[in-house]
Amino acid sequence: MTAANVVRFVRTRREATVLAMLVLVFIGLTFASEFFLTGRNLSNVARQISVVGIVALGQALVIIAGGIDLSVGSVIGLSAVTGAIVSATTGMPSLGIAGAIGIGMAIGFANGVLITKLRINPFITTLGTLSIARGAALLITNGNPQRFDNWAAFLGYGKIGGLPVQFILLVVLTILVWLFATRTRWGRNVYAVGDNARAARLAGIDVAKTRILVFTVSGSLAGLGGLLLGGMLTNANPNLGLGYELDVIAAVILGGVALSGGRGSIGGVVIGAALIGLLRNAFVLLNVSGYWQTITIGLVVILAVGADSLNRRSEED
Repeated sequence: MTAANVVRFVRTRREATVLAMLVLVFIGLTFASEFFLTGRNLSNVARQISVVGIVALGQALVIIAGGIDLSVGSVIGLSAVTGAIVSATTGMPSLGIAGAIGIGMAIGFANGVLITKLRINPFITTLGTLSIARGAALLITNGNPQRFDNWAAFLGYGKIGGLPVQFILLVVLTILVWLFATRTRWGRNVYAVGDNARAARLAGIDVAKTRILVFTVSGSLAGLGGLLLGGMLTNANPNLGLGYELDVIAAVILGGVALSGGRGSIGGVVIGAALIGLLRNAFVLLNVSGYWQTITIGLVVILAVGADSLNRRSEED
């Protein structure tokens, strides 16, 4: 492969660039902090990557289909407190788990219906449900954290064969979503709708059902994310997941998913989530202020979107 081909590959496959950045950050942290390669820290990194990565898988499908879901952070919080309350009320952790995922699924479905049936812009719709879900979480808990343990704690903090349960779930879900996106008719429809909704409709694809499907999946995975995050902390705070939508969208865009829709790889999304998780861990290990963390992630999003815009422009030229 010539140097020109390598440059062309990197330009057209952003996940290759992000993977290189991930490796460099990993190597840099190995020398910058003696605590980075400890088993405890690597487990924490894996858990952090897993929550962002799982929620990002659903967000990726939404963006590929030409939408965006800003409500995922609030859905994480509402799902966690719902699961905790249902578990405590019924004494059945399994119902708590179902409640956490179910409320996320319901909000995702509602987002899809509002967008497709009432033709409300996805940004406005999910911005509204972001506020509604957060307000509902505060309302039903009166702003107080809820105890969340048993199976939730195992899913959030347990290990199987030395690996965090969250990380195992991320691997399994990544494979399933990849198979869905690349090996099924519904998955191909998602790309077609995001690329050109009108052409997809003329080709016989049910655009409304496709969009409702991806928003429902996004809500369900955000609900699972709330369950895992609440279990990891063994309590469900109504403010849980605050700002997570930024990390999730950053992971998706970094992974090579085009914000305009129709393009993107599922594997790249996980690489993007890994980079975000590693950066967050680096900030903690190097005692960087939380304010700078937020600024850095925002800059990463802007740079990633700018790179995608320049790449699209060069392709059109």
